[in-house]
Amino acid sequence: MGVCVITFPGSNCDHDCFYVANNLFKQKTTLVWHEENELPANTDLVILPGGFSYGDYLRTGAIAKFSPIMKSIIKFANNGGYVIGICNGFQILTESGLLPGVLLRNENMKFVCKDVHLKVVNNKTVFTKNYKENKIITIPIAHGEGNFEADKDTLKEIQDNDQIAFQYVDIDGNASKYANPNGSQLNIAGIFNKKKNVLGMMPHPERCSEELLGNTDGFKIFSELLGK
Repeated sequence: MGVCVITFPGSNCDHDCFYVANNLFKQKTTLVWHEENELPANTDLVILPGGFSYGDYLRTGAIAKFSPIMKSIIKFANNGGYVIGICNGFQILTESGLLPGVLLRNENMKFVCKDVHLKVVNNKTVFTKNYKENKIITIPIAHGEGNFEADKDTLKEIQDNDQIAFQYVDIDGNASKYANPNGSQLNIAGIFNKKKNVLGMMPHPERCSEELLGNTDGFKIFSELLGK
């Protein structure tokens, strides 16, 4: 398995993602600078990490989508390659058109950093098949623009195509307003594209994939693809 972690100016979770793929899963992992024009030939998985690409100027991800490497990533994804966008990576995926919708400022207009409960809505994908359906997991968030919004028709399409990966919920699994940290429609914390080979999520599974961190709930998001 060849894994590429993309580094943009302002990325700050690229080495965290590299550590998970390279050190925990023992997969050949390459840090790829955003100015590269092509992904390495052996690439099986691309990870767009969290951070503040280009300082989050204009809109989050709005400048990063023009980085040279994005043309190769879009082609890779459209050909069925696996892509995970985490936090800022999710924002870049929506801006580049690989995922629907947009991530807006949190409803409370504040940066939110805390653990949240998520429900695994669709466990029939390579990213989620190692979780039970409706499993409640705990994953940390750290973002100021995680408010997922889409028009009515797009939301219906996302639901009809089982594209919701995770929802923010309370400890009992209720997708309530109280459990929603940013105002996302339908309490959406993560979505797939229609083919289910692209996942975007605001919570950070790489920050809870090892016992040393006190939480391994994020480990299974990577485990099917990376071989454990």
